[in-house]
Amino acid sequence: MCHPDIQMLINAAVLILNEIAKHPDYKALDYQSDVTITDALAALSYLQCELDSKQESSVVSKSSV
Repeated sequence: MCHPDIQMLINAAVLILNEIAKHPDYKALDYQSDVTITDALAALSYLQCELDSKQESSVVSKSSV
């Protein structure tokens, strides 16, 4: 099974969450939740940092060989 690139998925998720946050129907809800869109965006940011860290470690390991 072929999986889409994780970076592409993260970028798409960020775009979608930002569009939801700006959408008039969402704003009209005055939705209050324990987990917010901002929380979800933060989680994606942490995921991105983790992936970047793993990629940097991989590059350093390969260049040391």
